[in-house]
Amino acid sequence: MHKVKCDNKLILSGEPEPADITEGCGSLGMFLMKRLLRHGDNVAVIDGVYSSELRYLELLENAVRVAASLQTQKNLRSGDVVGIISENRLEFPVALYAAFFANAAVAPINLTYTEREFDHALNLSKPKILFVSPHSADRVIAVARKNRHFIEHIFLFGEENSFGPDITLYEDFLAQSRAINPYSFQIKPTNVEEHVALIMCSSGTTGLPKGVQLTQRNVMASVWILSVLEASFEVPVVVLGVIPWFHAFGCLTLINVICNKLKLVSLPKFEEGLFLSCIENYRCSFVFVVPPLMVFLAKHPLVDNYDLTSINTLLCGAAPLSKETETLVKQRIGVKHVLQGYGMSETTLAMLVQSTVAVNKSGSVGILQAGTFAKVVDPESRKLLGPNQPGELYFKGNQIMKGYIGNEKETKDTIDKDGWLRTGDIGYYDEDGEFFIIDRLKELIKYKGYQVPPAEIEAILLTNPKIKDVGVVGLPDEAVGELPLAFVVKQPDVTLTEDEVRQYVAVRTSPAKRLHGG
Repeated sequence: MHKVKCDNKLILSGEPEPADITEGCGSLGMFLMKRLLRHGDNVAVIDGVYSSELRYLELLENAVRVAASLQTQKNLRSGDVVGIISENRLEFPVALYAAFFANAAVAPINLTYTEREFDHALNLSKPKILFVSPHSADRVIAVARKNRHFIEHIFLFGEENSFGPDITLYEDFLAQSRAINPYSFQIKPTNVEEHVALIMCSSGTTGLPKGVQLTQRNVMASVWILSVLEASFEVPVVVLGVIPWFHAFGCLTLINVICNKLKLVSLPKFEEGLFLSCIENYRCSFVFVVPPLMVFLAKHPLVDNYDLTSINTLLCGAAPLSKETETLVKQRIGVKHVLQGYGMSETTLAMLVQSTVAVNKSGSVGILQAGTFAKVVDPESRKLLGPNQPGELYFKGNQIMKGYIGNEKETKDTIDKDGWLRTGDIGYYDEDGEFFIIDRLKELIKYKGYQVPPAEIEAILLTNPKIKDVGVVGLPDEAVGELPLAFVVKQPDVTLTEDEVRQYVAVRTSPAKRLHGG
């Protein structure tokens, strides 16, 4: 039973975590291999577009082959970085696990970025090896070639290579690599507390994304959370995932689902009919969603044409979900559980999650997860606050990031000397230890679950010689959360149209950061 600690520190705690979340493994790679070896030859991931499958044994064998070849042929070493710029596709988890088996860090990067954004992201993580999807290859390879002083090898997913001999087709590399018995492949132990496993891009309010460093222990701690949640499910679990794997929410759920021997049906992006037909055809019982997907399920007429009765649980994250939308979805498709969670890239996965075995209060984002601590702080006086008193949320525990790569100042501003991470979100807890999010101190705009920093759009617009000043805000929108909206002061004696302003931003940013609100 979760209880609020009533001492003078007003600090809350989740249940104790297991005595050894590493399961006796000396590295994340050893931990993941141990899990895969006991999963047999069951189906791990299904490509919902092409119906192709990746089985657990195939994932293990291919990841070991790629890891060994990268180590022996491409000089990949422990602590090096592997970048993955791709949509959700079956090669992604193989490249991800291969890097982990080699004790390399992985930097998943948003494939919708512009060349400017790619350049920034690549220079944050500085990958030695880069895996690239054909869908982003033109932009990525152009930027990667300008950064050959740290990017040594580029592998292209797909069947065709029109880029020249300095780019290697992934399929050719895999075919030429030697098959290795997974039992004979040696993964070295490391310091899991310090060794970085993932470098995720997280948008701050002051401009371009920061690189969030998640350690191997951070990732292992997150796996146990889904294990607890999965144990409470009443039906066999078939997961549908459309959240991009380059997003922290998507990447960590991919790892969690594979670690817990579940079947994952994956889609590269949200397409209405494909999303609904996958639920119907594969009898998906557990679906990871964001609020715009919930609005779709609540209101779109197409939903009535499909059999969605297999859905037992919808887990919603990335942005707040309204009670009205939750109620409409439950009434329309008869789903038993709509759970909300709360987390950030900086907290690996969820700090707070609602339960399938408890009555969750309206508007709650759940209770503290095992091994997690929280406190609520008055933003002005810095005093700790008690139940039902709104303030800034702080968290501490084994899922808190190591820090921002190459940015000690931002790290110190976010994590204090005692290990508490300040979220920039305003919320409170009640007498039962349930948490509620009510506002943001940070200025981030949430568009379809993506973080959009107004300062970055403002900085771009101010490079336009026709613009004197600008302010960007979020315009509330039921379907997507918030729409970026710019207020522009033009220079004297110039002509400037709204369409000019929109296009100026559109050619310089990824789709989420465009001026959808005007």
